[in-house]
Amino acid sequence: MRWALFLGSLALALAIGVWALQVPAPRDTGTPATEFSAARAMADVRQIGVRPHPVGSADHVRVQSHLVQRMTTLGLNPVLQSGALSPEAIARLTRWGGDPAAAGNAAVDIVGVLPGRDPGAAAVVLMAHYDSAWGSPGAADDGAGVAAVLEAVRAIKARGPADRTLVVLLTDAEELNLDGARLFFSENPLRDRIGAVVNLEARGGGGRAMMFETGRGNAETIRLFTRAVRKADGGATSNALSIFVYENMPNGTDFTIPKNRGIGGVNFAFIGRPSQYHSPTATPDNLDQGALQHIGSQALEATDAHLRADALPVAGSNVVYGDILGRVFIVHSTGLGWTLLVLAGALLAFAAWGARHATGLSAADVGRGLLSGLWLLAMGIVVTHGVRALTGPSAARAESAEVYYTLLRRLPWMEAGAGLAVVAVALAALAGRAALGPRLLAGVVIASVAAILVLSGRDYALLGAGGIAIALSLWSQTAPKTVWGGWLGLIALILVLGCVAQALAPEAALIFVWPGLLAAGAAAACALVGARLHSAPSLVPAALATVLGGAWIVTLAHPVFLGVGMDLPGVLALMALLVLLFARPLAPEHARATLAAGAAACLILACGVSLTARYAEPMRVPAVGGPT
Repeated sequence: MRWALFLGSLALALAIGVWALQVPAPRDTGTPATEFSAARAMADVRQIGVRPHPVGSADHVRVQSHLVQRMTTLGLNPVLQSGALSPEAIARLTRWGGDPAAAGNAAVDIVGVLPGRDPGAAAVVLMAHYDSAWGSPGAADDGAGVAAVLEAVRAIKARGPADRTLVVLLTDAEELNLDGARLFFSENPLRDRIGAVVNLEARGGGGRAMMFETGRGNAETIRLFTRAVRKADGGATSNALSIFVYENMPNGTDFTIPKNRGIGGVNFAFIGRPSQYHSPTATPDNLDQGALQHIGSQALEATDAHLRADALPVAGSNVVYGDILGRVFIVHSTGLGWTLLVLAGALLAFAAWGARHATGLSAADVGRGLLSGLWLLAMGIVVTHGVRALTGPSAARAESAEVYYTLLRRLPWMEAGAGLAVVAVALAALAGRAALGPRLLAGVVIASVAAILVLSGRDYALLGAGGIAIALSLWSQTAPKTVWGGWLGLIALILVLGCVAQALAPEAALIFVWPGLLAAGAAAACALVGARLHSAPSLVPAALATVLGGAWIVTLAHPVFLGVGMDLPGVLALMALLVLLFARPLAPEHARATLAAGAAACLILACGVSLTARYAEPMRVPAVGGPT
C-alpha cells in the first residue's frame, strides 16, 4: 500500500509538473486579428534570422531596413536614432572580429509611435533588440522578441484606440553593451514621457517564457500583470523568487537601463533549449514556435493592459507572489509571510501533539528528523556539485567562449545528472544512513569534494557543506527512529529556514513558507484522520500534498536549474528536500535494502550521464567571441 501511494503520488506530481511546463500550441494565421499568432510573427522571424546580423554587418543594415518598412506599414512612422558606441561596445565588437569603423561607431535605434487619445498621459514602451551576436542568426535572441513586438502592435491596433501612447523601441547594440537602450533613455525626447516598459528577451531557443524582472517596488505592477495574463495563451510563469534571484545576479538586459531610471514595467524571456544561445543553430527552423506564442501572447496582454489602465503602476512596496502550475497566481504582502509561518507552526504543533498521544513521539526524535533533513541538504549539495564537476569547469571559471558555450550545450546533461544525484541522496535518506554505512557515505562525500577541487577549483562553501555531511553521516544518533519524527523534523527545518528567509529576504521566502504551510497542514490532517499512519485513509492528506506540492516544486526546479544550475546545481538538493517534505510519510518502512540499492544505482547512473556529456557535446570553436 505504501509503495503504491509513494510511487503513484510522486509519478503524478512529476506528470502534472511536466504538463505545466509545456508551451502552448502556436496559433495559425487564421487567428482573430485581436489575438497573437506565432504563425504571423514567424514571417518576420524568417526575415530577421536568416543570417547573423551583428552591428556593422551588411545583414544588420538589411534587417534594419526590413523593420523600418514593417513599422511603416503598421503606421508607427519610424525614425532612426543614432549614437556613438561606448568603448566597451567597441572593444567587444573588435574581439568578435567586427570592424567598429564599418558600423560607423554607432548604435541605431528604430523608434515608432502609436499615438493614444490622451497626449498628456504617460506612455508605454514595448521593446526588443534587433542586433544579433556575432555568428548567430539570432532567431530567438532577439528575432523572436522583435517579431513578437510587431505582431503585438498589430493586435493592439485591431483592438481599437487606447488612451495612452505606445512607443515601439527596437534597440541596437544590446549584445555589445546595451548601448541602444542607453541612447534612447538618455537622449530621446520621448524618454521623459515613459511610464512603463515591456521588454522581450531570450537566452536559448524555446521553453515557457517567464516574467523574471520588474521595476523596484512592484506591488501595483504585479497586480496589473497577474490580471492581464489570465488571457494569455498557456497562462504565465512568474514568481517573486525569480525576481529576487535575478536582482542579485550580475546579468543585464535592455530593461536594466529604464529600471535604473526608476521606470517600472515587466521583462519577459524564455531560456529553454540553451544550446541555441548565441549559436549558429539559432535559426528560424530551430525556434520553438510554442515559446514564441507564449512570450508574444503575454507581451500583448501586458502591454495592452498598461495602455488601457486608468493609472500606470507606481513604485511602492514589493509583494510576494507566484503562479500555481502557470494558471493561478497567489499574491500577498511580504509581512503576511510571518502570519503564514505562525499558522504553519501551530499546525505542526497540533500534528506533534496528535502523534505523541497516538505513538509516543518524542521531541528528541523530531530533532533527529530535523538533523536528517540538514544531512540531506548538505549531502545533496556536495554530491550534485561533485557530479556536475564531471561535465566540465564552472561557468565562472570558463576561460574562453569555447568552454562557456560548450557548457551551455551540456546543460541538459547537467540537469539529468544532478537530478539523478539528488534522487540518490533522497533515497539514501529514506533508507537510513545505517543501511548504507556511515563510512561509505563519508567516502562518497570525500570523493565528491575531491572531484570538485580537481575539476572546478576550491569552493569554501562546498567544503563546509562537505564537513556537515561527513559529521552527520558518522554520527549515527542523528537518524530519526519513527516516521513521525522524520516527517515533523523535516517540516520544522523548512519552517526554520523560512523564518531566516522571511527576516532577510521576504520576497524569496515563499520557497519555504508555502511548502512548509502545505506540509504542516497535511501533517495536522493526518493526525486527525489516523495518527498511527497505518491505513490508506490516514495517508491520503500526505499523498494529496505530495501531488500538489511536488508538481509545484517541479515547475520551479526546471527553470531555476536552467538559470543558475550551471554553477549552482545544489539548488536541486533543496528542491528534493521540499518534495520529501510531503512524501516522507508515504515511504515504505521496511524496504531499506531496496531504497539503498536504488540510491546506489541512481548515483552510478548520475556519474555516467555527466561523463557522457563530455563525449555527446565535445569542445568545438564557437562562432561567437564570448558570453554576455
